[in-house]
Amino acid sequence: MKLTNGFNVSASALTAQRLRMDVISSNIANAETTRGKFVNGQYEPYKRKMVVIEPIQPSFSDVLNAQISGSERAAGVKATRIIEDSSPSKLVYNPSHPDADEAGYVKLPNVDVMKEMVDMISATRSYEANVTALNATKAMFVKALEIGK
Repeated sequence: MKLTNGFNVSASALTAQRLRMDVISSNIANAETTRGKFVNGQYEPYKRKMVVIEPIQPSFSDVLNAQISGSERAAGVKATRIIEDSSPSKLVYNPSHPDADEAGYVKLPNVDVMKEMVDMISATRSYEANVTALNATKAMFVKALEIGK
């Protein structure tokens, strides 16, 4: 196992969690956006977006080289794609809204701000945990270098 694998794993997780926080921030910012997309001559409300995070799958050559050298390869994570939530939009009665239909209902985005805040706290905690792991790895390197003095 390489000495820098811990850094690589933490760095991949930090990158994925930062993207997750960016997407959550975008969802909160667009929680009231009624004109998200223009489809078939009509505006549709903004759709909530979510990040899909998956473990990095090593290639065949990576696994073969690790087996030949007898080393173990640590894998991190990566954000593979951003998907839209398919849950229905909220209908709110507000006849004075410019995007209200003939009956006075407005389609609002399917963004629940409370759910987004919970996801943001989860992403923040995960980010902090990876920073702690990164700092612990760095401290181990410093101690190892002090042994050599």
